[in-house]
Amino acid sequence: MTVRGLPACKRRQRKPKADGTPRKRPVDWEGQEQAVLIRWLLGEKMRGEPVGQIYDVIYHVPNGGQRSKSTGAAMKRQGVKSGVSDLVVMDARGGWFGLYMEFKASPPHTAALADSQHDWLALAEGRGYCAVLAVGLEEAKAVLRRYVELMPTYRHHDERPAVVGTEWRKG
Repeated sequence: MTVRGLPACKRRQRKPKADGTPRKRPVDWEGQEQAVLIRWLLGEKMRGEPVGQIYDVIYHVPNGGQRSKSTGAAMKRQGVKSGVSDLVVMDARGGWFGLYMEFKASPPHTAALADSQHDWLALAEGRGYCAVLAVGLEEAKAVLRRYVELMPTYRHHDERPAVVGTEWRKG
């Protein structure tokens, strides 16, 4: 089928294996498990479980993935950095400012921790964040359950930083 006289776009063919057989489409094991983790957190929230309170303050940092060079360059100009952890929990507990979790798929699909990921976890920990590597769904659940058990860290409201910006609290 053509659109406005242009030929139909064809999906880029993968290079076959050395023996000539076609390559299988890659599976994002890590992404699939991480989605299950987030869905589990939502379920825990709906059941009223303590760990469910993290659902509203956890987010994924989409740093990985295949992109064109121009998109990658644009993202770098916008502040994307290699090694940033997959999940961030914006909830101060146990004296930590929050949680950075680098999530890896369960064995046998576990990828090695890249140097940039190791460096980011070390930087986050040095800046007062709880920094954790979680391999697999069950370990990630255990990390989140344990983190929620920590006492909330409170900041004194009279210690507001002197940073100027547009007021967002007004309607």
